[in-house]
Amino acid sequence: MSIVNIDSAEHYTWGKQCDGWHLVKSDNLSVIQERMPAGTCESKHLHQHAEQFFYILSGIATMRLHSETIELSANQGLHVKAGVVHQLINVGPDDLHFIVTSTPPSHGDKIAV
Repeated sequence: MSIVNIDSAEHYTWGKQCDGWHLVKSDNLSVIQERMPAGTCESKHLHQHAEQFFYILSGIATMRLHSETIELSANQGLHVKAGVVHQLINVGPDDLHFIVTSTPPSHGDKIAV
């Protein structure tokens, strides 16, 4: 076992300017810390098998779920079940930092809508 942080974790970029760090990457579980600059968003999508939990570390997140919009701030989280269309957006003026936990891992399970 070893201590993990964003300096030691596998890093990747997504979207136009967003960052992700794989804190846990196994066959059954994915835990990623992500950073979304102001004005960025994820594409609208769903996961057939993965359920996810988004936990906001700093900034303000706007989550669109079907026809509902939920605003999350630091120390708040949201569970998104498999099959639910969702889109995470950073409409705030600051970077959005959050943790997304997926089981099973969501990579390869994303369907754009």
